[in-house]
This record gives sequence, C-alpha cells and structure tokens, in this order.
Amino acid sequence: MRLLAILLLIFVINVDSFAWGQIGHRAIGLVAQKHLKGKTKKKLRELLKHESLAVVSVWMDEERANPAYDHTYDWHWVTIENGKTYAEMEKNPKGDVIQTINRLITELENGGLSKEQEIIHIKMLVHLIGDIHMPLHVGNGEDKGGNDVKVEWFGKRTNLHTVWDSKIIDSKQFSYTELAAVVDHFEDQNIKTKWQNDDVMVWVEESMALRNQVYDLPEDKKLGYDYMYKNWSVIQERLHQAGVRLAGVLNKIYG
Repeated sequence: MRLLAILLLIFVINVDSFAWGQIGHRAIGLVAQKHLKGKTKKKLRELLKHESLAVVSVWMDEERANPAYDHTYDWHWVTIENGKTYAEMEKNPKGDVIQTINRLITELENGGLSKEQEIIHIKMLVHLIGDIHMPLHVGNGEDKGGNDVKVEWFGKRTNLHTVWDSKIIDSKQFSYTELAAVVDHFEDQNIKTKWQNDDVMVWVEESMALRNQVYDLPEDKKLGYDYMYKNWSVIQERLHQAGVRLAGVLNKIYG
C-alpha cells in the first residue's frame, strides 16, 4: 500500500507539470499538420510512418515514466523572474525549454543524426514548441509554474497550472480535432507569416507578457465561468500560434 501511494504521488506530480494536456498538444500537432509543405509532409511520413504530429505530440510526456529519459525532465520549462530577461538569468545546467528547442532545431538542420535520433528529435520538438506557448511553462520562479497556487475549479481543488494545461480546455468538451478546427483560422494571412518569422525568444516574451492575466485571481481563489471567459481567447491563440510556428520550423528544416 505504501508503494502504491508513492507511485500515485509521483503520477500526480508529473501530471500537474504537463502543458496543455493531451487534447491541447494533439490540437497543436493537427494545426501544424495542416500548414506543412508537401515536401515536409513526405519527409515526415518517411520518418514517422503512420504517426501524425498529433499522435507524437504527447510522446515526451509519456516517456517521463521511462528512466532512460529522466535527464529530459527540466526541458519542459524555463524560469525567468519578473523584471528580468532570459539573458540575465542563471541557466539551468540540466537544460530548459529554450535551450532544448534551439538545440533540436540546429541538430535537425545540420543533419547527420541516425534515423532513430532524428525521429526522437522531431517528437521532442513537437511537444516542446507546444510547452513554451503555455504561459506557466515560462515560470516566474516563485510557485513552480503555478503548481503551488492552490485554487478551486468549479468547486474542486486543483492548482493554477492544471487549470491552464487542461481544465479550461476540457470544460469545452472538444475533441482535439474539433479544437484544432476552432483555433485554426486567419482573417489576415500576414499574421501567419509574422508568427512563423518570430524567433523563440519572441514566443517566450509573449508567454511572460500574459502573467498579469494568468495570475489575476479572485481573493477566494474560486475559479469558474468568469475566469474561463476571460482566458479562453488567450488559450485559443497560444494553441494556434504553437501549431503554426511548429509547421514553420518543420518547413524550414525539411521543406
């Protein structure tokens, strides 16, 4: 029983640090799939076979239970304190989401990877570009990316990180295909070009700029329709940006 309790505790801790949950990550993958160039699609089919970007988008979270990937635990987020820039922060020697995304892109562009390593790089890149667009994965260093901020979500105890990664999205009861269709539209195609030309640090700065909104909580920390209404459009845009930018990165590598 004690062992079971420990395992359950580990499971809860790991789940609480996911970004977007499975539906959000898969929606990002599907959005990206729709914006790939033909040459990129062909190359990804050769590498991933029957697995789409939506399917592989959650691989990195699933592998957290695999001891062989313990070293990747810190790659899902970065800490940048309020009032500081990334350049001013002491870097995590184990790596962070910014370092890892830049490294994966560079190594994929340079080539020379084994087929197995190339596939792993792609799976990681799909996931981490999603992670970096979730505001609480660019943490302020005070509350473990919102995990320590205890709140109620429609009367049930949880934390702020979980509200953002899954609770708001799950409340909409969309499948990931429905969610991708909801978020993936442009009134101005120039916005797509701009998003894809933005570098990784722009993505980070966008997440940081959302902190005031994310942490705008009622005094009693009871969240529900009002908080969801205020933040749903932000979540839609971040999912959309992540998918479109992921496609842009893959098109530059393979297109």
